[in-house]
Amino acid sequence: MVALNQQKSAIKAYLYWFFGGIFGLHLFYLGRDAHAFLTWSTLGGYGFGWLADVTKIPRYVRDYNEDPKYMAELIERMRLNKKPPYSTSRFISALMVGYLWGQLVMLAIPEEIVAGIDWNFMHWSIPLAVALGVWVVGNIGREQGGPWPTIIVSYLSYASRWYFYDINTWLTIVTFAAAVAFNQFSKEWRRKPQKPKSTLRRIGTLLLCAIIYMSLWSSYFYFNGKITDTNGDEIPVHEALHHFFTSPWWTDLKQSLYDVYQFGQHHGWYEIWKQIIELSDPQGEQNAYKVLGLSPTASQAEITTKWRALSREFHPDKVKDPSLKRGAQESFMEIQQAYETLSNIKNKRRRKNRKSVDET
Repeated sequence: MVALNQQKSAIKAYLYWFFGGIFGLHLFYLGRDAHAFLTWSTLGGYGFGWLADVTKIPRYVRDYNEDPKYMAELIERMRLNKKPPYSTSRFISALMVGYLWGQLVMLAIPEEIVAGIDWNFMHWSIPLAVALGVWVVGNIGREQGGPWPTIIVSYLSYASRWYFYDINTWLTIVTFAAAVAFNQFSKEWRRKPQKPKSTLRRIGTLLLCAIIYMSLWSSYFYFNGKITDTNGDEIPVHEALHHFFTSPWWTDLKQSLYDVYQFGQHHGWYEIWKQIIELSDPQGEQNAYKVLGLSPTASQAEITTKWRALSREFHPDKVKDPSLKRGAQESFMEIQQAYETLSNIKNKRRRKNRKSVDET
């Protein structure tokens, strides 16, 4: 039996399912790491797996906690069935994951020569990816099985590629053959509990798998992906990225960032923060000077004089043309707002300066 302080709660499992179930958080909580990775990599089993777990979570919790009643039922099933009975949902899951992994490896292989190497020989890794996908699904929960029969059958069925030129056809044949092979020759009960692993090791393993998975997608987008320009021409992503990183826009931006870094090293990062705040014009002061056509050094008297002149010029009552009246009203209101903004700022500074003098 699992120690009491190690037992899992169905309530917590449902909370993890609700807030992070599409990423397999509830499955990680229940120690089903491989299941969690497959759920994350397919965004909740294409949504269907996430929804199906609503009814499965209680069973997962009882399984993890080794509930006496659940264990008695499991032992009875093992006694009655030499090997785990056929499961449609598990078989379909094996087909979906195997097909996805095989297709992903195929997409990740560069179509063109890279670094002087023709990477087409990597197509021989597609059956291995399919077999591993099927094998991982087959080793979830209380079922397990060795990978070799699945790998061997996967490679044997890979010969169908030379009879069926359609990619979807031969990849489906390879995946189906691998899934059947696992069910017939590998699948068995997991009679011994898996050795417990530390949370850090579990997270590290999942991160490594995630890095490999995302690297395959990155390889596909970088080497084989294409973008369409304004002329409708398709450009390989790796060429577009090369042109981007050699473009004047990027080189100027890179130089600007380097200059900011150098300035921060010499004058301090707080000074940069102050300049960012000033440039963002949080009080609208710079925009107000711009609206009134004045420099930041203008006095209150100059601001008032300019405001009166512009108010008379853009007063809506002076505009007779109805089509121009709305524009004049907007300009007039903008002038009033600019004057009010600058006047308030000037008053605040005067009060602050007066207070500083009094304190000294």
